[in-house]
Amino acid sequence: MNTWDLESLFKDGSQSNEFKQYIQEIENLINELDQSVTSWPKSFSSKSINILLVTLEKISYIKMKLEQASSFVGCLQAQNTADVHANLLRSKLTTISTAFSKSLLTFEQLLGDIEQDAWDVLIKDSRLVELTYVLNEMRNQSKERLSVDKEQLIHGLSVDGYYAWEQLYDLFVAKIQIPFNENGETKTLSVGQASNKFSDQSPIKRRELFEGWETAWGTHADVFAETLNRIAGFRLTVYKERGWDDPLKEPLAINRMKQETLETMWKVISENKQPLVEYMKRKAEIVGVDKLNWYDIEAPVVETTTNSTVTYQEGSQFILNQFRQFGPMLTEFTKNAFEKQWIEAEDRPGKAPGGFCTGFPESNESRIFMTFSGTPSNVSTLAHELGHAFHSYAMSDVHPLNCDYAMNVAETASTFAEMIVADAAVNQANDKTERLTLLEDKLQRSVALLMNIHSRFLFETRFYEERKHGYVSSERLSELMVEAQKEAYCDSLEEYHPHFWASKLHFFITDVPFYNFPYTFGYLFSLGIYAKALEEGEAFEKKYIALLKDTGSMSVEELAAKHLSVDLTKRDFWDQAVKMAVSDVEEFIQLTNK
Repeated sequence: MNTWDLESLFKDGSQSNEFKQYIQEIENLINELDQSVTSWPKSFSSKSINILLVTLEKISYIKMKLEQASSFVGCLQAQNTADVHANLLRSKLTTISTAFSKSLLTFEQLLGDIEQDAWDVLIKDSRLVELTYVLNEMRNQSKERLSVDKEQLIHGLSVDGYYAWEQLYDLFVAKIQIPFNENGETKTLSVGQASNKFSDQSPIKRRELFEGWETAWGTHADVFAETLNRIAGFRLTVYKERGWDDPLKEPLAINRMKQETLETMWKVISENKQPLVEYMKRKAEIVGVDKLNWYDIEAPVVETTTNSTVTYQEGSQFILNQFRQFGPMLTEFTKNAFEKQWIEAEDRPGKAPGGFCTGFPESNESRIFMTFSGTPSNVSTLAHELGHAFHSYAMSDVHPLNCDYAMNVAETASTFAEMIVADAAVNQANDKTERLTLLEDKLQRSVALLMNIHSRFLFETRFYEERKHGYVSSERLSELMVEAQKEAYCDSLEEYHPHFWASKLHFFITDVPFYNFPYTFGYLFSLGIYAKALEEGEAFEKKYIALLKDTGSMSVEELAAKHLSVDLTKRDFWDQAVKMAVSDVEEFIQLTNK
């Protein structure tokens, strides 16, 4: 089956009475937590540890239930963008989550107010040792913020301000339709369906699709510019009040990552893009143009036939076969995910664009969303999302407060799983044509993560600097986007995508600012892990799982030092990782020599 099962979670979808009761239960628990934190002793000592333990247990339980509820609503919205009731549930959950955040703010402030001597004794208690990193993080964060009253006011205003802008964007995107000519008939495609068509082998169809795509996003450019400006303006206002000058301060903290690490990564990438430029030059020759256009980046390099696509069942079996070469736990987990219908892959109208994996911690399950049309890229995406799901599974016996891993390491397990499948596909290719197709799919991924993501980072960095001085128009946003794309792609394209800033939902996500560089970090970090796996074989799986278990309780620099024995602030690791990322270019050029 290529559709997922949500009924086993809550019956009747967005109309579920069972789910409404579940939400009510969460609200009651938050009220109890609020009463607990407001009745804390004024002078906290090591003798008060039982109060702390009980409060931590309540917080853990609420976090688990909120994630379960949020994941369910996210699935409902993704499977049917016209589900009005699901949108109402999302608004309800936003309000509930904000109430929980207010209680957490009070709790973290209470931790910050504990005298250092008392804290040092408290944190050494055997019942708290495993939470040392997270509790210290909460305590330190409280000292970076405004007063609790002001922070709670910000959270309260966010419901109908900050978060509402993201929801408005989602509503607009759900209504966008892209015209596409197929077999002499013009069809209207959803954003998700249209994005899959950029790999069409016809250059005329790709160009027509791109023109319709640009027109669709450009038609609403002013609305999207308004939305992006308000999200960024809200953030910058809050940052200014807190005394934060650098817009990267929050995303780096969220990703538990040093700025030095980020700067080193981008520096090494920028200095080592030439192989990808050579790849794109050769691809331009194959496509028959002087320079690739934006809409040619995903174009196939060999003529495809109906035999070159795979069914969902064939793709699933291939993934299972390759995971067996890595280890039994990943294999059994994946088999279970397929059998229990955790995956929504049907190609149909009305679905949201893109793909994701979301966790249901209370039932210890995941759900995966994508649109499968039979391309090698689709198989890679499915493996990628299964990697995310396995990450959650590996942490099922970890304390709930140690399960909140940052996005940059969240992309590690997913990219690792994707590489297992991509490399196997290339190595098991039946002939030169198939090998070339699969090799090119891998290189497209490197272009996406080292060039496309870089352009997003450059755009967002520069946009935020301009936004500090006032509103940035839709025209200027498009200029900034093209400038960033030219730099990130080393000016190797003929035509760029001016309205990419409007079409990429990552820019409009309010939970995580700068939703870009973590992808590249996760990709390159996973290459280091993959190299270890190739070296050690099946025996590496236990070490891999141990690494995943630590992802929510230490910084990325500590994680790399402990499990890979590398220093992420130095360029050695990044040099090796980038070389691996572009290592297929030479073979690609050899295979395409006329």
